[in-house]
Amino acid sequence: MDRMDDAPAYPVGLRLRGRRVVVIGGGQVAQRRLPALLTAGADIVVVSPQATASVEAMAAAGEVRWERRAYRPGDLAEAWYALVASTDPAANAAASAEAEERRVWCVRSDDADAATAWTPATGRTEGVTVAVLTGRDPRRSAAVRDAVVEGLRDGSLVAPRHRERTAGVALVGGGPGDPDLITVRGRRLLAEADVVIADRLGPRDLLDELPPHVEVIDAAKIPYGRAMAQEAINAALIEHAKAGKAVVRLKGGDPYVFGRGMEEAEALAAEGIAVTVVPGISSAISVPGAAGIPVTHRGVAHEFTVVSGHVAPDDARSLVDWAALARMRGTIVLLMAVERIGAIADTLIAGGRPAGTPVAVVQEGTTAAQRRVDATLSSVARVVAEEGVRPPAVVVVGDVVTVGRTAGPSRG
Repeated sequence: MDRMDDAPAYPVGLRLRGRRVVVIGGGQVAQRRLPALLTAGADIVVVSPQATASVEAMAAAGEVRWERRAYRPGDLAEAWYALVASTDPAANAAASAEAEERRVWCVRSDDADAATAWTPATGRTEGVTVAVLTGRDPRRSAAVRDAVVEGLRDGSLVAPRHRERTAGVALVGGGPGDPDLITVRGRRLLAEADVVIADRLGPRDLLDELPPHVEVIDAAKIPYGRAMAQEAINAALIEHAKAGKAVVRLKGGDPYVFGRGMEEAEALAAEGIAVTVVPGISSAISVPGAAGIPVTHRGVAHEFTVVSGHVAPDDARSLVDWAALARMRGTIVLLMAVERIGAIADTLIAGGRPAGTPVAVVQEGTTAAQRRVDATLSSVARVVAEEGVRPPAVVVVGDVVTVGRTAGPSRG
């Protein structure tokens, strides 16, 4: 077959659903390429005497048909696309020649110059496929692809939707505070928003990145201070969504972990408004982790319990079985508990937790202002008062506090 000249490749997207694709070879190249072909819905036949464990697993699951033999002339009959990637150069050349004869687009892993098609470096995000070709420089193709896909994911490269863009509300978990800890989907939705209704504990630095036309509404719920009532937040979400806007409700942590996200989702659903929930990294796990504390550890804690401390243990509104919690041996993570830590500690001790149980209080976790204060159940109330610890802070109770202890303020 004549070698291709240096003319640039003509990019095209192949629609392979239900169409025959033949893969010659079952090694690492096939293993890398098969998932994308499966996603495209292709009817795949693998021809190879051997295969990697992953390719064999795909065949065992019925995702591909595996002919356990070497290539034979005629294998490309009725094929729409062929990937030639065996370790036999003669078989590769013969299969490539058959593809040329049958006018089947053919990619060759061993000789790109002899191929009639090249596989671009491909990435996908939110319905967008990015495919990059740079001729004979696959590493550059991959680098360009990664840069474009990452930009689309994190919102630094904004490509507004002009079709299929529907108004609605996204309940986005912003993570524990560090703006880098929001999910890529959450960041992308922020970049596409018309209106952002933000909590005080959301990653506030991200708001500075929003375009000037985006309306930002402060829904800060400052503990025991001024607050935007939940009913008002719901009303604002409904109003802007019904006005045809793309609305993001930006919350700290995760929308469904003490974030009242379900209340907002129910209010929106009652009005027939589409709701997307984007989970966030909960401060219950991430803040202890950022302070060097694993909430579980082999041989130390086999479970952890996350508890809201916004009401005292003796408050009639409390739904927590504090006596049962005190009897558990695992880790207790307390959120919104700083101002009631004394009563909570006393209750846990009365329920059977040893007074010397290690406690760590992590204020402003994952942010530049993060600090950790260590104590015990018997001393934590005094230490919190003396150190001036203020919300937001996460309290960790249990022996995991002493696993891999990090440097920092510590008192017991």
